Amino acid sequence: MLITCECQHLKQEMKCNAFKSSEGNSKKSLGCDDECARLERNRKLALALNIDPEASKDDYIPYSTDTLKMFRENVKWSQEQEREFRVFATDDAEKRLRFKAMPSHQRTFLHSLAQDFGFDSESMDPEPHRHVAVFKTPRFVSPPTKTLKECVRIQSDAEAAAASVLDEQRRSRSNNEAYNGFLLGHPRFGLTFDVLRSELTPQFNATPGLAFDISFLPTEEIVIKAKAASPSTNIQPSAIEAAVKAMKGPVAAIVSTKRLAETCQLCSLDASLNILRRALEDEGASDGWNRVASKAVGPRYALPQRGVGEKSVYTVLGSKIKDAKKKKEELEKAMAEEVPVDDWAEEVRREEEEEEEIGGRDKEAGTGSGGS
Repeated sequence: MLITCECQHLKQEMKCNAFKSSEGNSKKSLGCDDECARLERNRKLALALNIDPEASKDDYIPYSTDTLKMFRENVKWSQEQEREFRVFATDDAEKRLRFKAMPSHQRTFLHSLAQDFGFDSESMDPEPHRHVAVFKTPRFVSPPTKTLKECVRIQSDAEAAAASVLDEQRRSRSNNEAYNGFLLGHPRFGLTFDVLRSELTPQFNATPGLAFDISFLPTEEIVIKAKAASPSTNIQPSAIEAAVKAMKGPVAAIVSTKRLAETCQLCSLDASLNILRRALEDEGASDGWNRVASKAVGPRYALPQRGVGEKSVYTVLGSKIKDAKKKKEELEKAMAEEVPVDDWAEEVRREEEEEEEIGGRDKEAGTGSGGS
């Protein structure tokens, strides 16, 4: 068991030693020392002066990140435990609060919340009866004025505002980044570094003072970054941008003619080859018609000329379809005129008699012609 002093600052574990006839150590307690007296004076002074560290900041969050994270995972249950903590905090007569046995992850939340309140906590008894006991200490002055739910909302608003600022900064920075390379999209299957380098080397050599690094990205794109040919040479980003803009047309022509990739566009790359800016992203919506008009028009084919008296292939095809349709209608009509037979045996016997009668007539006709 755990025994404490009156202010709960000092704690000591000892055996219970309780029996039916003896209470053992259950009634024992420790005496407060000078540190306990100092903490108690500070607590009373804070209450007298109404000192609230949260009042100076409206967005101050008195809970740890772990506490808020666990609160998000089980909001309803966590609010019930927070309510128990607040009732315990406002009752000056209560010095200890025991919770029922619960799983380990729930006990972890109670320990974290107790730390935020200024309480001390301890897990007691073995599984499956292990539970959490919370004690008031001199560190405790008053419960946090903000609830966990309010702090989660403040945290979410702060994260959204920070993300918005970062996004705005990224956009502003990317819009000011000068172009320093090319981005090849949807490269040809099986395209290698050596093939690409050999095809573009003549164009690269036509631009003295610059060197070009070719890299294959995990996104199945290829970037070609321009840089100073010599480390000792300092070239302004604006000069590199002017050079790659001048090279854009010839490089795009080689990429298209050799079928190295489907697209070729200017881009801005950082030292880690992250794409900060793409040419298409900076084009406004006002040039949408220019994009449509700039696309290649489909090839035109001249219709074949027919000779005099020659039938069109469409006319011949139409007559064949008409004849097939007519035959299909005649067949359906003939099938509809057939009358179903009720007695198949009688029908077979009748057909045999007709055949025998026809055969007899043919025989008689043959005998007559032989006798004459």
